Amino acid sequence: MSNIVLENLTKQYGDAAAIEGVSFSAPAGSFTVLLGPSGCGKSTTLRMIAGLDTPTSGRILIGDRDVTHLPPSQRRISMVFQSYALFPHLTVAENILFGLKVRKEPAADFPRRLDRVAKLLGLTALLDRKPSQLSGGQQQRVALGRAVISEAPVCLMDEPLSNLDAQLRHEMRREIRALQQSLGITMVYVTHDQTEAMSMADQVVLLRQGRIEQRDTPDGLYARPATEFAARFIGTPPMNLIDLAGENGGLGIAGLHGITIASAPEQAKRLGVRPEHIRVSDQGYPAVVESVEYFGADSIVVCRIGSCSGIAVRAPGHLRADAGDMLTVAWRPEDQHFFAADAAAISVPGRSGAESLSPESLLS
Repeated sequence: MSNIVLENLTKQYGDAAAIEGVSFSAPAGSFTVLLGPSGCGKSTTLRMIAGLDTPTSGRILIGDRDVTHLPPSQRRISMVFQSYALFPHLTVAENILFGLKVRKEPAADFPRRLDRVAKLLGLTALLDRKPSQLSGGQQQRVALGRAVISEAPVCLMDEPLSNLDAQLRHEMRREIRALQQSLGITMVYVTHDQTEAMSMADQVVLLRQGRIEQRDTPDGLYARPATEFAARFIGTPPMNLIDLAGENGGLGIAGLHGITIASAPEQAKRLGVRPEHIRVSDQGYPAVVESVEYFGADSIVVCRIGSCSGIAVRAPGHLRADAGDMLTVAWRPEDQHFFAADAAAISVPGRSGAESLSPESLLS
């Protein structure tokens, strides 16, 4: 197994910086997800780890070896792209073995390695088929098999599930995670889908405009977002951000008079509460229903509190309400997050939540 370390990595295209000062480590045998919106620099970062792009400055270490200026062939990595990139005229077996043949590895070992990978990925019965005879999920397994058979200690994946439908993505998430754990490889995975990141990763590196917004475990990102961007990017629906205003010598919800939030720090400008932490109650804050979306197990009620509209409430079952109806909503003080004028989170003494990411204990 090999660890990966990025030290102050920067990539510029002319005067524009695609990546600026990115530093993080991926411990050996861990699953690290690079997460963020389109254009944030996650694929550029992955390509530099792979050796497909050269950083403008900074260092990349794989297995404590400086590989910053080494070609991909000397980095001992495998890679799975968004496109399956299968050869249509070759069988599944030939596609999986292609890389080994190009590298002129011992042919006598091919049958053993092919049999092992085919069993791991459930491809044994498909080895004689061509890619055109496979479903999208089966083609993705072949692409995974081609990477796994190399037996490289590091595997890089660039949005490998984006071409699959929702059900297949769900199945492949579990398969990729199980495969990574069974092989013990170090995996770096790029996605814009926070569901993939939260369900698969040991650690998540959240990127925004070429910089790291927050690096933490999935629990840490959810329970203790460092900024408003992190708070809104993680969670479905995203965290509600509610404007605060001065009220009776303290702080209250903007446009809602007579109610103060006792635990609000004086420098807070916005209050954050996740939809699943808000409940319809007999006592609390008066809210006006704007819309209701029913999803079977629960309903998403969008409402207005004071002058703040678009506040989502996740209610169990089918909550029957019409636009304009009045509700009372409440949440626990421990579920509140506060953000300053610069959008940074404000630490609240005594707040419980997920433990911060510790590189030393990431795999424990």
